[in-house]
This record gives sequence, structure tokens and C-alpha cells, in this order.
Amino acid sequence: MSGYRLLNFKHRGNPVCPGIFVNGRVYSLAHISASFQLPGLPAGSVLEVLEAWSDCDKVLSRVASKIGDLKLEGLSLDDVELGVPVRYPQALYCAGANYADHLEEMTGKKPNKQEMSPFFFMKPPRPTMVASGATVAIPKFTQQLDWEAEIAMVIGRKASNVSKHDALEYVAGLTILNDLSARDLMKRFDVPFLFDWIGQKCFLGAAPTGPWITPLSELDDPNNLDIKLWVNDTLHQDSNSSQLIFNYAEQIEDLSRHVTLYPGDIIATGTPAGVGHGKGEYLKAGDIVRVEIEGLGELITHIEA
Repeated sequence: MSGYRLLNFKHRGNPVCPGIFVNGRVYSLAHISASFQLPGLPAGSVLEVLEAWSDCDKVLSRVASKIGDLKLEGLSLDDVELGVPVRYPQALYCAGANYADHLEEMTGKKPNKQEMSPFFFMKPPRPTMVASGATVAIPKFTQQLDWEAEIAMVIGRKASNVSKHDALEYVAGLTILNDLSARDLMKRFDVPFLFDWIGQKCFLGAAPTGPWITPLSELDDPNNLDIKLWVNDTLHQDSNSSQLIFNYAEQIEDLSRHVTLYPGDIIATGTPAGVGHGKGEYLKAGDIVRVEIEGLGELITHIEA
């Protein structure tokens, strides 16, 4: 892994603080600021960094290239507890029906992009977002807890009515999100609106996110990233971001027509085929879900009753 990753972490009971992961070591931004004499570097939170992203990305890239020269004593990943990469975004948007193979496994029909437009729903960030390594309890109201491995964009500039030609300039980086879903609460037939987005998508721990933010500047080709998800030792999802129906830029163009996006906002871009619902397989107590996305790291979630 080259370059740096932006993250939140805890060490020895201290409060969560922002940092970077470079060459296998974790460094707090406060430590970086003091060691490199960078009083203007935001060190209070990842959100502060994202709000000044254009400048901060350049500074942190330079720091990452020179950090070995100062022989700073960083922390091992084994010695820290990772936090949610953004604590907490104002909004967490999720794209639905955005991989052709997933749409077909859920509906039995092959999608036609020309007849579609991007579709989004929202999850409340604070109760749903949990860090890599967290334990998520299966809600008592579901017997069909499902997994969905997704690439998530992290916004780095305020965006409104953005053209797809400029859209990626508003993205700070990418992270991993597992859009956990209670499939037996997908639909309600006692009201005319059919889909129950709150019931199936918004429970405690429904959006494991992490382990960090990989800056877009550190990725050779974000449109060609392998996506894999295992439940225990069984590989269920195996795809690539090139298979998105609407790519990152098209999603931002459409979403920013309807809402203003702010630094720190997260857009989960959709999941490929291989979810449990298509096979009638669901998560159970004791399962370990592992999502690995090329260049973005590994997101691990433990499932309990």
C-alpha cells in the first residue's frame, strides 16, 4: 500500500482522535502537526480535515512521503482501536439497484440503463455507522439479516448541481460500507407505499464502515476496484467497480441536483450480486463478515444474537 489513509482511532483509553496510516503505522494528526511544524493542519477531527480537503490532501501527501525521514514512532494497527472514518457525516446516502447482476438476482429481470435513473435512500449515520471490528447484534425483529458490500464515496467539497464531468473533484476519497439489511422488513402491505426503508435499513449497526478513507489521489483507477465479501470462509460477493450501472460521477451529478452535499457526507454506491437474499441465506450469531476492496482495505464485522 502506497501513500496514506485517513482514519479515526483510539489508543489506551484515550478519546477518539484523527490520524493517518502510513507504511504500516498509525500517527495522530496532532503528532504530525507538531513534528512537521504545521500549525494550520486541522487536528481536531476528520471532518475538519475534509472541510479543508484541497489543502489538507496536499499537505498529508507530502507528510506521508517524508515521514520516514523524521523517524517518528507510530503505532501498530494491533495497538489501536479503529473508529468510524467520519464521526459523523451530516448525511449517509445509499444507492440502490446499481449493479446489473444484483438487480437481476433481486427482481429476476435484466436492467436497461436507458430506462433507469439513479436511485437513493438514506440511513441515519449515528446509530447505523460502526467501525471495522465492531460487533453488530441481529435485531429481534428480523430473521433475514443480509449483507451488501459497497464502495462508499466521501465528499470533500460542498456540491450542488454538479456536472458529471467535474463530479470527482468533489470526492475526497473512498471507504468500504456494508449495507446490512433486514430483508423480511423490506415491504409493508398495510400501507400503500410498499417499501419500508426505516425498518429494513436503519437499525443499530446497520452500516459498518471503514477501516479508513483512501484519498482519491492515492488510487490509480477507482473505476476498476475488485470487491469481495466473505461470510466466515465462504466467498459470496466477487465483483468489480467497473460493473456499476451509474458510476461515481453520474451518481453525484444526479444526487446533487436534489440535495446539497457537504464535506464528510457519504454516498454508498451500490452492491453487486451475491447477497444472501438471492439464495435464501442470512447472517446468524457467530458469523464474521469480511469485506475486502482493492486499495481500500478490509472491513470486518462480528455478528451476535
